[in-house]
Amino acid sequence: MSASPQNPEQLLRRLDWTVIRRLDGLLQGDYRTLFRGAGMDLADLREYQLHDDARHIDWNVTARMNTPYVREHHEDREVTAWFLLDLSPSMDLGSGERRKRDALIEFTAVLARVLTRRGNRVGALFYSGRGLDGVIPAGTGRRHVLRLLHALESRPELNKAQPTDLKAFLRAGFNILTRRSLVFVVSDFISTPGWDEPMSLLARRHELLAVRLLDPIERELPDLGLFTLQDAETGERLFVDSHDKAFRRRFAKLVDAREGELREAFGRAGVDVLELAPDDDLVDALIRFSQLRRRRARGGPSRVPGPVRALAASGP
Repeated sequence: MSASPQNPEQLLRRLDWTVIRRLDGLLQGDYRTLFRGAGMDLADLREYQLHDDARHIDWNVTARMNTPYVREHHEDREVTAWFLLDLSPSMDLGSGERRKRDALIEFTAVLARVLTRRGNRVGALFYSGRGLDGVIPAGTGRRHVLRLLHALESRPELNKAQPTDLKAFLRAGFNILTRRSLVFVVSDFISTPGWDEPMSLLARRHELLAVRLLDPIERELPDLGLFTLQDAETGERLFVDSHDKAFRRRFAKLVDAREGELREAFGRAGVDVLELAPDDDLVDALIRFSQLRRRRARGGPSRVPGPVRALAASGP
């Protein structure tokens, strides 16, 4: 589903009123639960204790002392955040009124605005069907956020491209981002395999958060009878009968297999994951993500399933 570009100034003004002010009220200005661990310097070493984050284990000291040791840090006043943004053709999918790309833009706008309002710096790397396709250097202030949004909104849709290679994109990010930062990887993770390895390397150097965008149609095929499916990456078309129970079973089996592969890949990378659908409430998603971060700190599960809104009735 195609959508006309939004005016960055109007978009940011709308998000200031509809999202950021609500977040301020719900989090009472304390965004540390979202950004825990960003902008940190080594303060001390101590023995590993139950529920410590295993990513903070110092393996060199552990090997010498023959017992696990973890690094303790103190937070800097300023944070540099980077958004690694997937703008490949599959991100233009939208079975409703909004596309995955729209959700990517609004998520980036909100987090960039929240960070820069507190004097932090944000930058971005763009991925298209041609690989790494643009860098916005880190900067601060409202004008810089508008520059970032303008660059996003001006990116054209691609009708088809080579299969997405997030492995190459994340490797490029690893080579570019050498100073410890807060990193958001925002993608639908429809990609050739192997991206979990460079993501793991990024997560060891940075505080990394993965944001997986998915459309409901990617999990459950609507019962619409005869229609044409198109591969968003290659443009290949397939005529299908969604009434066919055997076809629906095959589709569901493929979805289950893909979900399992993604869970394993995120597990190998050792990162927190937020799943977000285009029509999800962004405030609800971010609040639930802050709850996930607190559970992670206590040694709980590290994945917020989506659509996030579907969990709202069950409570935290």
